[in-house]
Formats: sequence, C-alpha cells, structure tokens
Amino acid sequence: MPAQLPTSRFSTLPPSAAPAASIVVLNLNGRRHLSPLLAHLAQQTVRDFELIFVDNGSSDGSLPLVEQGCAAYGITLQVIRNAVNAGFAPACNQGLAVARASWVAMLNNDTRPEKNWLEQLLAGAAAGPRVGMVASKMLRFHHPDQIDSAGIAVDWAGIAWDWRGGELDTPAEHAFVEVFGPCGGAALYNRQMMLDLGGYDADFFAYLEDVDFAWRARLAGWRCLLQPQARVLHAHSSTLGDASPFKRFLLGRNKVWLLAKNLPDADLWQEGSLMALYDALAAGYGFLQRGDLASLRGRLAGLAGLAHIWPKRKIVQAQTIDVDNWRRFMAPRVPPWQVPARYAHLAEG
Repeated sequence: MPAQLPTSRFSTLPPSAAPAASIVVLNLNGRRHLSPLLAHLAQQTVRDFELIFVDNGSSDGSLPLVEQGCAAYGITLQVIRNAVNAGFAPACNQGLAVARASWVAMLNNDTRPEKNWLEQLLAGAAAGPRVGMVASKMLRFHHPDQIDSAGIAVDWAGIAWDWRGGELDTPAEHAFVEVFGPCGGAALYNRQMMLDLGGYDADFFAYLEDVDFAWRARLAGWRCLLQPQARVLHAHSSTLGDASPFKRFLLGRNKVWLLAKNLPDADLWQEGSLMALYDALAAGYGFLQRGDLASLRGRLAGLAGLAHIWPKRKIVQAQTIDVDNWRRFMAPRVPPWQVPARYAHLAEG
C-alpha cells in the first residue's frame, strides 16, 4: 500500500448535481502548457464538466495560474496539491477519488483538445454495450497532420505502443473502432468501472499504467472504442522526455509487472515463458546497441518485486469474467531490431 501523500485540497464546486464529466489533469512544473490548455477547455461544446487539477509539487507558479484561469473562464475547479511528486498513476487515482461525474477523462497537461473533444468522447461512451473506455485520436503537436496515438497496441512479446503512431491523419474518419485500450494521455473512463477495478496501479508510478488498466478491464468484460472525432494535439513526453533513463527504467520494470499480473493462467507459463525469453534477448540487444542499462535495471527491479505484485495477480484473475476479451487485439511478435520502427515518429521532433 503506497504511503499517505502530504496533500491539500481547494475546490470551487457549486452545490449542484453531478456534472456530465470530470476532467483530471496532472501537472508537474508544466506552467508553460496550462494557459493554452485552459483556453481550449473553455471552448468545449460540453461545458458541464469539472476540472480536477492534481499538482505533483510544482514550483513554477502553476497553481495560481490555474486558479486564476479557471475563475476567468468560469470553469469549476478542484485542486489537489501534493507536496512531492506522487507519480502519474497515484495522482490520477487521487483525481478519480474526488470526481463527481459518472465519466472521468484523464488528460495530459501538454494537450490541446479540439472544441468538440469532450462531446465526442461522451458520444463514444454511449455507442455500445460494456463500453467502459473511449480513446481519443491524439495528434502530434509539431506535426498535426500525423497521429501520435489512436489507442494502445500490444503484441505477443508483451510490448505496448501507440497504435497508428506516425501515420498520416484522416480528419474525415468517423467510424468507431474497437481497440485494446486508450492512451491515458487523453482517455475517457467509466468512473465506477475504474473504482471497482482499483484504478491505475499506484506501484507503477508512471508508464504502462494505462496498458495495465486496459488489460484488467478487458479481462473483467469491458470494451474500449476509439472515437476518431475526439481529437487532441499532444506534445509527447514533455515532462520526462523520451530519452530519460528514469522513463526507460520504469518501462522495463512495469512491463514485467504488467505481464505477471494480467496473463491468464492458461497463458502464463507457455506465452509468459516465450515473452520472458524474448524480453531477455531484447534487453541484451538494447544494451549492445545503445548501452541501455536503465531498461535492464528496470527489468531486474521488476523481477525483484514479483513477490509484492503476485497478490495483485490473484485479484486480477479473480475479477476475470472474459478470459479471451484481449487475445484478438494482440499483434504478432517481431524481431527486436524491428521494434524501434514503431516509435520512429517520436524521434522526429
């Protein structure tokens, strides 16, 4: 159980019925992004929302800017102030815990949602049975004609990436598409579903927590739709950066925990063994090619933490009602030297 965080709260909630949506925004010294984000939120065609701003110990004046901006735009605001960096996953859960709406949108602070973004996400939520997650179409901030993410993709090596990342955008695309799960940078979730499944795994701290949650939700019988008209610009990895050793450590560790928790019993030993073998070869390849010790250290930390994670596996498997709800979304394995092509668009600036 994570330690209790030193936290304070501020709220401008009116004594009214629950809003149509709660929007949770995480922030750590992201002041430069916040004025345009608030301006885009103020232009939403659905104005019946509350903004839950969770600050992870910023020192750049982010909080006064948000409070003043929301007052100027008439945006209902809740603020959660953490004295230290709680991590992405734990802080999202803090926002979830105080959300009043039935649907909760997780939105990165470095995004610019189009004016009908929230309206389109809510339309996706009503588009079919057991839809508990809706993915936005995220576009690259400096190349808005290219897709940054259209949801989560996962392969049989246990590698997750942004589906359709780097592809040219097709603005006229309207049809809903079922995907493995949404990228947590701009995602809509059924609040009760998230609460029932325990929210994001706080032990992940950051990265792959959205993949882990989507997998757990699918095992519990929930679905995710991509709403291609819920469009948002995204400056990818603006907090830690794509080359951050800490990010690579977290990705390596969390991948071990992701597979240990979510592979059903029938797949754990056969597919899990193949994934572990592939991962060992991939980690060795990464070290030889790039001297990447951070990813290797992360994997070792993941293995060392399995005793802590294993009880969570038992909970996930006990909540499983559809053991096959994820298989058809799994992509084939590719050789380790082909994997970087999935992320090539992120290196282009």
